[in-house]
Amino acid sequence: MAVDRKFIGQASEDRFVDVEAGQLRLFAKATGETNPVYTDEAAAKAAGYPALPAPPTFAFSLGLLAPAEKGSIAEMGVNIGNVLHGEQRFDYHAPIHAGDRVRLKTTTVDIYEKKGGALEFIVQDTTAHNQNDVLCVSARTVIVVRH
Repeated sequence: MAVDRKFIGQASEDRFVDVEAGQLRLFAKATGETNPVYTDEAAAKAAGYPALPAPPTFAFSLGLLAPAEKGSIAEMGVNIGNVLHGEQRFDYHAPIHAGDRVRLKTTTVDIYEKKGGALEFIVQDTTAHNQNDVLCVSARTVIVVRH
């Protein structure tokens, strides 16, 4: 079943994530990050950070910690068993640190097909602002739906 194009332009509700030092340490360990600024508070402060900074690509996990309801693939009627992660891009604008409260908003910007409809692509942009309303990360995700 084709993904309804009515979702193009639809934005999610605001979602919030309180970034915790333990989350950042676990993410750094899981991704093989060895720089101590991501795991040791003293090393982070010595490097000029106010608290542990988020490791590269941690922004991806923010959406997992606070999934959208409005505009989600579930709302679109997509069977998760037919989904592939097609692409991910991050543009970093300001760092995220332990202790930040991050607000996420995701907008579906395009839905298109290839291979005669055998594959559909859902393109979603997510912004992450901190508690001071500073844009920290903008991300683009491309989800591939196999039919």
